[in-house]
Amino acid sequence: MGEYLIEGGVPISGTIRASGNKNAALPCIAAAILSEETVVLRNIPDIEDVQVMLEVFTALGGRVERPGNGVIRLLPSGIKTSEIPSEQAKKIRASILFAGPLLARTGRVVLPPPGGDVIGRRRLDTHFLALTELGAKVRTSGNFVFSARVLKGADIFLDEASVTGTENAVMAAVLAKGKTILTNAAGEPHVQDLCRMLVSMGASIEGIGSNVLVITGVKKLSGTDFEIGADFMEVGSFIGLAAVTGGDLHIEGTRPADLRPAKIAFGKLGIVWAEEGGIIHVPARQPLAVNCDLGGMIPKIDDAPWPGFPPDLTSIITVVATQVEGTVLIHEKMFESRMFFVDKLIAMGARIVLCDPHRAVVSGPAKLHGSELHSPDVRAGMAMIIAAMCAEGKSVIRNVYQIERGYENLVERLSSLGARISKS
Repeated sequence: MGEYLIEGGVPISGTIRASGNKNAALPCIAAAILSEETVVLRNIPDIEDVQVMLEVFTALGGRVERPGNGVIRLLPSGIKTSEIPSEQAKKIRASILFAGPLLARTGRVVLPPPGGDVIGRRRLDTHFLALTELGAKVRTSGNFVFSARVLKGADIFLDEASVTGTENAVMAAVLAKGKTILTNAAGEPHVQDLCRMLVSMGASIEGIGSNVLVITGVKKLSGTDFEIGADFMEVGSFIGLAAVTGGDLHIEGTRPADLRPAKIAFGKLGIVWAEEGGIIHVPARQPLAVNCDLGGMIPKIDDAPWPGFPPDLTSIITVVATQVEGTVLIHEKMFESRMFFVDKLIAMGARIVLCDPHRAVVSGPAKLHGSELHSPDVRAGMAMIIAAMCAEGKSVIRNVYQIERGYENLVERLSSLGARISKS
């Protein structure tokens, strides 16, 4: 699995370029199945989750070419089978994103239970609701089996604003007969990227970025050449890392509008940054201090579906809060196991009270010391890196496979900024 060796107490400084958004890359790879023509995707991060999705695409009969750095060419014309291989499905939750496009293309999908991060219960019900409303039948026999002779547009109200549930519904609906109205849809930047890619292929989608999508089915989709946006989760991670190590950092290739919810949350901890075009500048040695609510009340940072604070940055901002003067309440509303990693931070010296599976009170600044850590998931793993880099002494982080599922060439990129990090 590998491990990272980190020596803390060193500010990171310099310039780094944001990777492409992995949460956009994964559904866009699946969406290529909806066409018989070549699909070129650009700004694709070189990470484990992308590799697994490409393995599924290939196992289904498609071909993958890599003409350049960050560019993949998908040739879906050879896709015949509708059975997603179990070995890949259990590695990644995003394997379920093949259900919608395969159903639209072949009328049948066999999906083994998807894997992914263990951060609490992650329902599949929204996927089933949307696809059955479009005319699919679903049965379970160890695997999930979807079938539909014809997909027909429908007026669908999702039971929750699920990102992958929305993406599956949209990918199935673009080739369904008639109009689909999708209400309580997710509007995250990666959902918007998927919708824009589909429009570039000839789909008819209105309301992109809102919670109501209107999709008018078309007979077929063409190929496309599409560039996905920057990974704002990665950008948020680098902002937090620069702030707590006191470094001066420029992040290129960003979409600052995607960081607006995060900017409010980081601002509660006294962290600011400047924006110029696609460049974000985090200044050095910021006076980190909690900005209390009116009346001197302790502020709360809580996650929510877009346009709320992204749940994938909750682990990051929890670590950052340990280095900020004052007290803040972190409320993780969406996943009941994400906050359990804080016991490792407490062992490093963090002053955190875990009130329950969803809430933690963080008081800082705390002097952290190096420790031996185990990464439970992508974001908690990155949070541990941040903790190790602002701690005194050396730390070891194991199970870094989980981190590398979501962060591209992390050791090399952080080393270029002066971080003392290596992999063994």
